[in-house]
Amino acid sequence: IGRERPGLWGEGKEQGVGVDKIIIEGGELLKGTIRASGAKNAALPILAASLLTEEWCTFHNVPDLVDVNTIVRLLVDLGSEVERDGAVLRTRTRRVGNWEASYDLVKTMRASILVLGPLVARTGKARVSLPGGCAIGARPVNLHLKALQELGAHIELRDGYVEATTAGLKGAPIYFDTSTVTGTENIMMAAVLAEGTTILKNAAREPEVENLALILNGMGAKIRGAGTDEIIIEGVEALGSVEGSIISDRVETGTFMIAAVLTGGDVVIEDCEPGHVEALVAKLREAGAQIDIKEKTIRITAGPNVRSVDVTTHPYPGFPTDLQAQMVALMAVGNGISVVRETVFENRFMHINELMRMGAEITIDGNRAIVRGVERLKGAPVMATDLRASASLVLAGLSAEGKTELERVYHIDRGYERIEEKLSRLGANIRRIKQ
Repeated sequence: IGRERPGLWGEGKEQGVGVDKIIIEGGELLKGTIRASGAKNAALPILAASLLTEEWCTFHNVPDLVDVNTIVRLLVDLGSEVERDGAVLRTRTRRVGNWEASYDLVKTMRASILVLGPLVARTGKARVSLPGGCAIGARPVNLHLKALQELGAHIELRDGYVEATTAGLKGAPIYFDTSTVTGTENIMMAAVLAEGTTILKNAAREPEVENLALILNGMGAKIRGAGTDEIIIEGVEALGSVEGSIISDRVETGTFMIAAVLTGGDVVIEDCEPGHVEALVAKLREAGAQIDIKEKTIRITAGPNVRSVDVTTHPYPGFPTDLQAQMVALMAVGNGISVVRETVFENRFMHINELMRMGAEITIDGNRAIVRGVERLKGAPVMATDLRASASLVLAGLSAEGKTELERVYHIDRGYERIEEKLSRLGANIRRIKQ
């Protein structure tokens, strides 16, 4: 294990941002076995939580992603030591040497806001740039800030930064007006070192929230109710070391499940969590796929054709917004008309114009995409607009006739671990071109 500053996995990945292309020759049936990677959306808050203790934290199954590298660079900038060995990451923050998360780091990833709660709880102050990330709609941090104020933090917005100070956080009842995953995680991390009891109502129920709570409890926190809409946190004076694992990525798992159906394939996904993708399983079975589930394995076999189904996104355990774009790509070759409703983000149909360049017949009506299935998509040059849109275009290219060239590959590198290598192992004709 070597200790180092930024870099981490995928040295040089960011140097070619916006330059790499993925080239796909469509029409290959996907068949074989792959392993699910660790979940980006679980790894990011868990790594941020390491700021809460001065002891070593050891995390297993950490994925090799640009977003993970970004938050590690942020931790190092704040004073953390980081060691790595493959998918194992160890970090220790004996002293927070810097309580500012700068715009240069935060602008590329909204999840950087997750250091706000730990910094305020540990040091009594934080200065965090308002975040950037995918342009899929408004994801305001006002719910985070309102909840921190209720815990006793003084909040000011100045020059594009959130400045938070406190003489000591105190537990309080918190009600989130809308379900917010990062808000729930941020306030849960802040509350573990607050004096007294905090009750989070209308809390997010996502598996990533449960994973974070499990890690925090391993550090000595007292959290119960994670996975329900009411989480109770009893504050403690200090946290210690922990060793734990990142859960498998349910969005990556779901993306490969949809890819199997879209290409008429037969794919086995190992080391996954079938219970985390139940909403997708139900829809794919409705669309004609056969799905066999074991404890940590899913086998998905495509039916003779794709039946069109209607889909509406909801917070967990509903159909995930992070699989909506991929499902639209599947419905583009369905044998009827489907209506896909997006209820979580208001600007998450940007992939549709690119799918239409490939021959998809889609009409947008407010928060609905009306998809009339075609016999086959056609390969074309396309451009990714955000992380999940890029995955939908890769999937569309797998089933399309001819060649698809996907630009802005850096989007997909934020959330999928070497996707072209995994798809190649399943028989896809896909390659990355570095320019």
